[in-house]
Amino acid sequence: MTATLRAGLVRPAGTWPNWSLDTITLDGEDRHRRRAVLTTDGGTEFLLDLPDATWLRHGDGLQLDDGRIIKVQAAPEDVVDITAASPTALVRIAWHLGNRHLPTQLLDNGLRIRRDHVIEALVELLGGTMEAKSAPFDPEGGAYGHGRTQPHDHGHGHDHSHHDHGHGHTHDHHHGHGHGHGHRGHTHGDGHSH
Repeated sequence: MTATLRAGLVRPAGTWPNWSLDTITLDGEDRHRRRAVLTTDGGTEFLLDLPDATWLRHGDGLQLDDGRIIKVQAAPEDVVDITAASPTALVRIAWHLGNRHLPTQLLDNGLRIRRDHVIEALVELLGGTMEAKSAPFDPEGGAYGHGRTQPHDHGHGHDHSHHDHGHGHTHDHHHGHGHGHGHRGHTHGDGHSH
Protein backbone atom coordinates (compact mmCIF):
# COMPACT_ATOMS: atom_id res chain seq x y z
CA MET A 1 0.00 0.00 0.00
CA THR A 2 1.39 3.40 -0.96
CA ALA A 3 1.10 6.29 1.47
CA THR A 4 -1.18 9.02 0.13
CA LEU A 5 0.01 11.69 2.56
CA ARG A 6 3.39 13.25 1.72
CA ALA A 7 5.71 15.33 3.91
CA GLY A 8 8.26 17.23 1.86
CA LEU A 9 9.33 19.97 4.28
CA VAL A 10 11.02 19.99 7.69
CA ARG A 11 10.06 22.89 9.94
CA PRO A 12 12.86 23.23 12.55
CA ALA A 13 11.89 23.12 16.22
CA GLY A 14 10.85 26.53 17.49
CA THR A 15 9.84 27.88 14.05
CA TRP A 16 6.28 26.58 14.02
CA PRO A 17 3.38 26.74 16.50
CA ASN A 18 3.65 23.82 18.92
CA TRP A 19 0.56 21.97 17.75
CA SER A 20 0.42 19.04 15.40
CA LEU A 21 -1.85 16.61 13.62
CA ASP A 22 0.09 13.73 15.17
CA THR A 23 3.52 12.76 16.44
CA ILE A 24 6.16 10.32 15.24
CA THR A 25 8.64 8.91 17.74
CA LEU A 26 11.99 7.79 16.33
CA ASP A 27 15.33 6.85 17.86
CA GLY A 28 18.56 8.57 16.83
CA GLU A 29 19.39 6.16 14.03
CA ASP A 30 15.91 6.44 12.50
CA ARG A 31 15.96 10.24 12.50
CA HIS A 32 18.50 10.49 9.65
CA ARG A 33 16.17 10.31 6.67
CA ARG A 34 15.53 11.45 3.12
CA ARG A 35 12.75 9.23 1.76
CA ALA A 36 10.76 6.61 3.64
CA VAL A 37 7.22 5.47 4.33
CA LEU A 38 6.63 6.14 8.02
CA THR A 39 3.75 5.58 10.42
CA THR A 40 2.83 8.15 13.06
CA ASP A 41 2.22 7.28 16.70
CA GLY A 42 -1.51 7.56 15.90
CA GLY A 43 -1.27 5.03 13.05
CA THR A 44 -1.30 7.39 10.05
CA GLU A 45 0.98 6.31 7.20
CA PHE A 46 2.78 8.98 5.17
CA LEU A 47 5.67 9.35 2.76
CA LEU A 48 8.63 11.40 3.95
CA ASP A 49 10.09 12.81 0.73
CA LEU A 50 12.89 15.34 1.34
CA PRO A 51 15.35 16.78 -1.21
CA ASP A 52 18.34 15.66 0.89
CA ALA A 53 19.00 13.29 3.78
CA THR A 54 18.26 15.29 6.91
CA TRP A 55 18.90 14.80 10.62
CA LEU A 56 15.45 15.18 12.19
CA ARG A 57 15.73 16.76 15.62
CA HIS A 58 13.40 16.46 18.61
CA GLY A 59 10.64 19.04 18.13
CA ASP A 60 11.00 19.43 14.37
CA GLY A 61 7.79 19.42 12.36
CA LEU A 62 7.23 17.40 9.18
CA GLN A 63 4.87 19.48 7.06
CA LEU A 64 2.40 17.58 4.91
CA ASP A 65 1.44 18.86 1.46
CA ASP A 66 -1.90 20.07 2.88
CA GLY A 67 -0.09 22.21 5.50
CA ARG A 68 -0.70 19.98 8.52
CA ILE A 69 2.33 19.12 10.65
CA ILE A 70 3.57 15.90 12.26
CA LYS A 71 5.82 16.52 15.27
CA VAL A 72 9.07 14.55 15.53
CA GLN A 73 9.82 13.16 18.98
CA ALA A 74 13.11 11.56 19.99
CA ALA A 75 12.54 8.12 21.49
CA PRO A 76 14.14 7.44 24.88
CA GLU A 77 17.45 5.57 24.56
CA ASP A 78 20.05 4.21 26.97
CA VAL A 79 22.25 7.25 27.47
CA VAL A 80 24.70 8.65 29.99
CA ASP A 81 24.83 12.31 31.03
CA ILE A 82 28.34 13.62 31.71
CA THR A 83 29.30 16.51 33.97
CA ALA A 84 32.68 17.64 35.25
CA ALA A 85 34.13 19.66 38.12
CA SER A 86 35.06 22.63 35.91
CA PRO A 87 34.30 24.00 32.44
CA THR A 88 37.89 23.19 31.42
CA ALA A 89 37.47 19.55 32.46
CA LEU A 90 34.18 19.31 30.52
CA VAL A 91 35.76 20.85 27.41
CA ARG A 92 38.61 18.31 27.65
CA ILE A 93 36.07 15.46 27.76
CA ALA A 94 34.16 16.98 24.83
CA TRP A 95 37.39 17.20 22.85
CA HIS A 96 38.11 13.50 23.41
CA LEU A 97 34.55 12.53 22.39
CA GLY A 98 34.78 14.69 19.26
CA ASN A 99 38.18 13.25 18.40
CA ARG A 100 36.51 9.83 18.34
CA HIS A 101 33.65 11.16 16.15
CA LEU A 102 31.19 10.06 18.85
CA PRO A 103 27.65 11.43 18.49
CA THR A 104 27.28 13.83 21.43
CA GLN A 105 24.38 15.95 22.64
CA LEU A 106 25.19 19.28 24.27
CA LEU A 107 23.27 19.90 27.50
CA ASP A 108 23.11 23.13 29.50
CA ASN A 109 25.79 21.96 31.94
CA GLY A 110 27.09 18.76 30.41
CA LEU A 111 27.13 16.24 27.59
CA ARG A 112 24.99 13.22 26.66
CA ILE A 113 26.20 10.14 24.82
CA ARG A 114 24.81 6.66 24.15
CA ARG A 115 25.83 4.03 26.69
CA ASP A 116 29.28 2.68 25.81
CA HIS A 117 31.37 1.06 28.56
CA VAL A 118 34.68 1.80 26.79
CA ILE A 119 33.89 5.51 26.45
CA GLU A 120 32.47 5.64 29.96
CA ALA A 121 35.79 4.29 31.29
CA LEU A 122 37.62 7.02 29.38
CA VAL A 123 35.30 9.71 30.77
CA GLU A 124 35.95 8.41 34.28
CA LEU A 125 39.73 8.60 33.69
CA LEU A 126 39.28 12.20 32.54
CA GLY A 127 37.48 13.06 35.80
CA GLY A 128 33.92 13.14 34.47
CA THR A 129 30.85 12.30 36.54
CA MET A 130 28.22 10.16 34.82
CA GLU A 131 24.54 9.43 35.27
CA ALA A 132 22.97 6.62 33.24
CA LYS A 133 19.35 7.09 32.22
CA SER A 134 16.75 6.44 29.56
CA ALA A 135 16.15 9.73 27.74
CA PRO A 136 15.81 11.21 24.24
CA PHE A 137 19.14 11.44 22.41
CA ASP A 138 19.52 14.41 20.09
CA PRO A 139 23.23 14.69 19.21
CA GLU A 140 24.78 17.89 17.90
CA GLY A 141 24.95 17.62 14.15
CA GLY A 142 25.78 13.95 14.19
CA ALA A 143 29.28 12.69 13.96
CA TYR A 144 28.97 11.19 10.52
CA GLY A 145 27.39 14.12 8.72
CA HIS A 146 23.93 13.25 10.07
CA GLY A 147 23.17 16.81 10.90
CA ARG A 148 23.97 20.35 10.09
CA THR A 149 27.71 19.66 10.13
CA GLN A 150 29.45 17.80 7.36
CA PRO A 151 31.64 14.72 7.83
CA HIS A 152 35.32 15.29 8.57
CA ASP A 153 37.46 12.88 6.58
CA HIS A 154 40.69 11.92 8.31
CA GLY A 155 41.79 9.94 5.26
CA HIS A 156 43.07 12.98 3.38
CA GLY A 157 46.71 13.92 3.63
CA HIS A 158 46.67 17.71 3.85
CA ASP A 159 49.63 17.80 1.43
CA HIS A 160 49.75 21.11 -0.39
CA SER A 161 52.13 23.51 -2.04
CA HIS A 162 52.88 26.89 -0.45
CA HIS A 163 51.74 28.92 -3.42
CA ASP A 164 48.17 27.78 -2.69
CA HIS A 165 48.24 29.93 0.45
CA GLY A 166 49.36 33.26 -1.00
CA HIS A 167 52.53 33.59 1.11
CA GLY A 168 54.23 35.58 -1.66
CA HIS A 169 56.67 32.80 -2.52
CA THR A 170 56.27 29.83 -4.80
CA HIS A 171 58.31 26.81 -3.86
CA ASP A 172 56.56 23.51 -4.30
CA HIS A 173 57.76 21.09 -1.65
CA HIS A 174 55.01 19.16 0.13
CA HIS A 175 54.49 18.77 3.85
CA GLY A 176 53.95 15.33 5.30
CA HIS A 177 52.52 16.75 8.51
CA GLY A 178 48.89 16.60 9.55
CA HIS A 179 46.68 19.61 10.26
CA GLY A 180 47.32 23.20 9.28
CA HIS A 181 49.30 25.71 11.30
CA GLY A 182 51.03 29.03 10.79
CA HIS A 183 54.15 28.83 8.59
CA ARG A 184 56.34 31.45 10.30
CA GLY A 185 59.32 30.51 12.45
CA HIS A 186 59.75 26.82 11.65
CA THR A 187 61.86 24.84 9.23
CA HIS A 188 60.74 22.03 6.98
CA GLY A 189 64.06 20.23 6.70
CA ASP A 190 64.89 21.84 3.36
CA GLY A 191 67.23 24.34 4.99
CA HIS A 192 65.06 27.44 4.95
CA SER A 193 62.57 28.79 7.42
CA HIS A 194 59.54 31.07 7.08
